[in-house]
Amino acid sequence: MANMKQLLKNLIREESGQDLIEYALVAALVGLGSIASMNTLATSISNTFANIGTALTNAVS
Repeated sequence: MANMKQLLKNLIREESGQDLIEYALVAALVGLGSIASMNTLATSISNTFANIGTALTNAVS
């Protein structure tokens, strides 16, 4: 039981894995931001091509 208490105390004091967790959180935040912006960009590109298609159809008619 004493070994378990010592292990828990060591884990609380240990900070070597903290940087890795922070980098993982930053990477996740960047990933979510890029997914949101790509979704908006995809919608914008789709609308632009639809407008070009409509313009070309009207020009031919």
